[in-house]
Amino acid sequence: MSAAKVAAKRRVGVYPGTFDPITAGHMDIIQRALRTVDHLVIGVARNAGKAPMFSTDERVEMVRDEITPILKAGHSVEVKPFDTLLMQFAVASGAGIVIRGLRAVSDFEYEFQMAGMNARLNPAVETIFLMAGEHVQFISSRFVKEIGRLGGDIGQFVSPGVRQRLLHKFAQSPE
Repeated sequence: MSAAKVAAKRRVGVYPGTFDPITAGHMDIIQRALRTVDHLVIGVARNAGKAPMFSTDERVEMVRDEITPILKAGHSVEVKPFDTLLMQFAVASGAGIVIRGLRAVSDFEYEFQMAGMNARLNPAVETIFLMAGEHVQFISSRFVKEIGRLGGDIGQFVSPGVRQRLLHKFAQSPE
């Protein structure tokens, strides 16, 4: 392959998730993913089965707000909602890589099974697992929502903007 063809071929990765809400753990994986791909597509899943607190549009907007500093630093990142199979979304996005974050060994079994199924659906798309940094391995959106709903301090787990959005949602909630 010529040097021009190699230079022209961008490594495009997809980082899918529900991002309900986006946390410091997600941002850690995004930063790590940017070291492995030339262009990152953050796919916000329309996953009604998980009964998200935020609408798809709200979650897309939240992620876009959170990646603003990354974009200002010159990285190539875009945020798109999707409601198809991940492999269909990856192909439509021009991605050859799916990025998955792992927090703990308990995540691995599910992610391993998912990667196997995805490889059967499209062997041309590779799955890469990235370990979350030790300072964010314990963070999950579910725990953040639970802690916040019960009046705990979530400021160390999410950005100030996401914290405000969560507090606003809690104030609107009848619970």
